[in-house]
Amino acid sequence: MASSSSVSCSCLYDVFLSFRGDDVRKGFLSHVVKEFKSKGISPFIDNEMERGKSVGPALEKAIRQSRVAIVLLSRNYASSSWCLDELVEIMKCREEDKQRVITIFYQVDPSDVRHQGGDFGKAFEKTCVEKTENVKQAWRQALKEVAGIAGYASSNWESEADLINDLATNIMGVLALTPSHDFHDFVGIEDRVTEMKTMLSLQKKDVKVIGIWGPAGIGKTTAARVLYDQVSPEFQFSTFLENIKGCFKRSFGNDHQLKLRFQEKLLSQIFNQKDIVVRHLGGAPQKLNDQKVLVVLDEVDSWWQLEEVANRAWFGRGSMVIITTEDRKLLKALGLEANQIYKMKFPTTDEALQILCLYAFGQKFPNYDFETLAWEVTELAGNLPLGLRVMGSYLRGMSKKEWIDALPSLRSSLDSEIESTLKLSYNVLSNKEKSLFLHIACFFAGFKVDRVKSILEKSDLNVNHGLQTLAYRSLIYRENGYVEMHSLLQQMGKEIVCRQSVEPRKRQFLTKATEISDFFDENTKLFFFNIPSSVSFVF
Repeated sequence: MASSSSVSCSCLYDVFLSFRGDDVRKGFLSHVVKEFKSKGISPFIDNEMERGKSVGPALEKAIRQSRVAIVLLSRNYASSSWCLDELVEIMKCREEDKQRVITIFYQVDPSDVRHQGGDFGKAFEKTCVEKTENVKQAWRQALKEVAGIAGYASSNWESEADLINDLATNIMGVLALTPSHDFHDFVGIEDRVTEMKTMLSLQKKDVKVIGIWGPAGIGKTTAARVLYDQVSPEFQFSTFLENIKGCFKRSFGNDHQLKLRFQEKLLSQIFNQKDIVVRHLGGAPQKLNDQKVLVVLDEVDSWWQLEEVANRAWFGRGSMVIITTEDRKLLKALGLEANQIYKMKFPTTDEALQILCLYAFGQKFPNYDFETLAWEVTELAGNLPLGLRVMGSYLRGMSKKEWIDALPSLRSSLDSEIESTLKLSYNVLSNKEKSLFLHIACFFAGFKVDRVKSILEKSDLNVNHGLQTLAYRSLIYRENGYVEMHSLLQQMGKEIVCRQSVEPRKRQFLTKATEISDFFDENTKLFFFNIPSSVSFVF
């Protein structure tokens, strides 16, 4: 007997649909299929399969390679020997492979199916003509069993649309019972998602909201995606709006049009309809305020993206909104309390090594004789998942000597993918905030907060506000009274300064010992009389 886990491993389809085409194909079934596809459910339908005298190996395989079988029992279902043979195979698969079977009694009484009575029974008797007793007995037994499975009776529903929607939601829940392996390699992510779900479960409001906050590259989007995949089957409608800050860039003086476009995108994805037009800002609330929906707003970086869509009045009772951002101030402005904001945690040292090894070696531990090198690269990445992934992928397949040769480059310069991701947060800062960031990256990381304030008190950098802004945007953090910055952000800051000019003396800071030494050598005689006022030194 095959186990349910073995079946799920070989499944090609989400759902197998057994039906009598003449009864339902152009009407009810077409709406079912449309709803399934809109929710990402992959159905197998034997419309184009050549029908012979019996269910062939290809169809038997399709039934067994489907995670759920839906038997759509209509008035003339039993008039087809093909349907009855199909049903026998489905019930056999239910018994042997523990396949989930869902029944729909469409304009037919379940008792007529069980006992082969009424018009259903008459159709069955005609089909039984000239059949062997063994075949007839197998059909009767299959009909008796399938009639005993609790399912959907169309007579109990005022609207077929409601029946179909409930069926699709039910199927999504059933499919979610099979563990997803999409995030199997994301070390430690499940523990973090469990903590987020606990935060949500403690909220008593009709619409639950949680913010996921942390620096670029730490895994906020991944965690939100795992959480989304786990809870989305509970919702009638759901959508994951990715990279909002990249897709909806604000243009001065055109906020209204941007908000309309944002609402159109949101509604199009929630209802899986193209070309939805929103003509006024009340359009989305009108369509959503009586719906239970799940919305993920990924990578939010501006208040306008939240002031409309994160209004709880937009959504129906039981809805949930998940927001990821690098800017904690936005979450506070939204009114979220501390127990509604999840601070994304860095991986532990052991988890960081496992992440690196997955990308470098395809396993959670280093290859023989690579352990010391793997630990060194892990430290260079500062336990940042993005850095671990990029560095691990870069080193994959290299020999030990090639690793050693690559280390100086990894120490001295940032990979372009890492830099472009980290720099997004830097680019939105004001000029004074950027200057303060560079001061900390080049000078003051690891200094006491009071010491930094004291040194820069006579500058025009507005240090108190600037430090708060950098902390909100996850560019620095304060720990035990010290200003700390991630090592990759420090490296980025120093590289920004280096690119200010090819001539070191024209840069804001000198950070490399060789450049400082050269500067002194070239200016020994003039040093005490003519130091450029724009130059600072790091020793």
